[in-house]
Amino acid sequence: MEINAICIKWGDKYTAVDVNLLYRKLRENTTLGPLFSSLNFYCFTDNGVDLNPDINVFPLPVMNCKPEDVKYAYKKEAGLCDDNLGGLTGKRVFFFDLDVLITDNLDELWLYPKDDEFVIINDWNTKGNHVGQASMYSWQVGTLGYIKSYFEAHPQEVVSKYYTASQEYLSSKVIEKRGALKFFPEEWCSSFKFSCLPPFYLRKFIAPKLPTGTKILAFHGDPKPHNAVIGKWSDKVKFHKRIYKTILPSPWLEKFMK
Repeated sequence: MEINAICIKWGDKYTAVDVNLLYRKLRENTTLGPLFSSLNFYCFTDNGVDLNPDINVFPLPVMNCKPEDVKYAYKKEAGLCDDNLGGLTGKRVFFFDLDVLITDNLDELWLYPKDDEFVIINDWNTKGNHVGQASMYSWQVGTLGYIKSYFEAHPQEVVSKYYTASQEYLSSKVIEKRGALKFFPEEWCSSFKFSCLPPFYLRKFIAPKLPTGTKILAFHGDPKPHNAVIGKWSDKVKFHKRIYKTILPSPWLEKFMK
């Protein structure tokens, strides 16, 4: 079985270091052999400088609308739905955000999706099963082109409705066609904010802990890994929010960041 993992990078929020770390950790946590013949990694980016030479580097997906209409993260949630993404039509891909950490073996995860299923993480911050958390998801290239096409034809309508919540747009279009979202097992996918932190009133006394069984640890929003290690929420926390936006150091994260 061939594994195809992908990421996307534009601007200066993330660097080649982040891409190379993700690639390295995916390889370290995949058992190549009789079952998995290869792990191919693709980065769609506007700047491929300093990327590991084993990474397949492609330009950002072309969005057929005005550049000023492609706001927020729609380059990702809409752009990557291209039916010929990287020449991978007909192949299953696994998308990973650059702010996730790989914390355990992924062999079970690679085998989880069946046929042409779209599989995503159930969003921790949304009640119900109607929004997927786009830190990691998987689909067969060639099955989501309608999501990109609709955005290209109606960019202002989509942004006006969903604003920065591009993962809600992606989820709604999948549900529209398939009737429901399918999720990866909850125990495999953890959020640092929602799964690792104690209640806000204990955060000055109890350090974050990694839930047993976690394979993917997502850092959506703040804090990011480099701040979580040292016990810092972010540089932007307003004074009145520091009561609950506080954490103790998590040095255990460092082994997943090397």
